[in-house]
Amino acid sequence: MAIAAEPTIIRPVGAQTTGTREWTKSVGLIAGLVVLGGLLLMGWFLPLRYGPNALGTGKVLQGPSAQHWFGTNQVGQDVFARTIRAASTDLPLALEGTALATIVGVVGGLAVSTRSRASEWVMRGLDAFQALPLLIVTIALVVISNNSLTMVAIAISLVSGPFYIRLVRSQALALRESRFVEASRAAGTGSFRLMIRHMIPNLRALIFTQTANTAAVALLVVAALSFLGVGTVPPTASWGSMIKDGSEQLVTGQWWDAAFPGIALFLCIFSFNLVADGLRARLARSRALEPE
Repeated sequence: MAIAAEPTIIRPVGAQTTGTREWTKSVGLIAGLVVLGGLLLMGWFLPLRYGPNALGTGKVLQGPSAQHWFGTNQVGQDVFARTIRAASTDLPLALEGTALATIVGVVGGLAVSTRSRASEWVMRGLDAFQALPLLIVTIALVVISNNSLTMVAIAISLVSGPFYIRLVRSQALALRESRFVEASRAAGTGSFRLMIRHMIPNLRALIFTQTANTAAVALLVVAALSFLGVGTVPPTASWGSMIKDGSEQLVTGQWWDAAFPGIALFLCIFSFNLVADGLRARLARSRALEPE
C-alpha cells in the first residue's frame, strides 16, 4: 500500500524576510530599553569610588587605568564617575521635555485637526515660528531664566512641539475622513468622545514612535545647551559640557575626557532610535492582526 507523501509547504521569501526583520526590531526594542534603563539606574544608584565633583582624585589628565577606568579630566576628576552621574541629569531632563512636547503635540494636533480657517491660521503661525533660529531662541530663553532646568524642558517642547503638532494633525485629518469615524459621528458621538474613543487609539503607534524619536532629539538639545554653557552648568556633570571640556585636550592626545561621554551620548540616542523602530514594528503588527 503506497503512502501518500506529505505536501511540501513553501514559505514565501518575503514572509521570511519580514519575520526576521520584525524579530530583529523586537530585539532592538528590548536592547534599547535595557541600555536606557541601565544607564538611568546606574546614574541614580550605582555606588562610585569617587564623587563626580570631587577634585584631585588622581593625577590631572591621567589615562584610563585600574584606578580610574575612564581616566581623569583637567582638574583631576574621575571621568567614569562623571559620565555615570551625567545620565541621572541629562536623561530625566530630556524625558521631561519629551513628555511636555508629547502633550503639546497630541493636544495641539488634535485641536487643529480640522479644515477650518482658524486651524489654517494656526498652522501658518507654526510655519512662521519654525522659520526662526530655534536654537538661538532656546539659548536666549534658558539664559534669561538663569539656567532654569524647567525652562530647558520648555525649550525642548518649543523645538519638537511644532513638528509633533503637524504630524498628529495630518494623521488625524486622514482618520476623520474614514468610514468608522463618519459612522460614529452620524450616531451622535461628540467631538471629545470621538477623540478619546477613536482618534487617540488609532494614533497610538504614531504617538509612541514619535515620542521615542523626540526623546533622541531632546537629549541632543540638552547636550547642545550644556556644550554651549547653558542649562546644566558645571560642576553638575553633563555629557555636553564634558565633551566641550574634553575637546580642548584632543589636540594634545588626551582623548578619554571627550570620548567616553560622547560614547554614552551616542548609546542613548541610538537606543532611543532602536526603541522607536521596535515600537513601530510591534504596533503595526498588532494592528494588522486586529479583526476588522
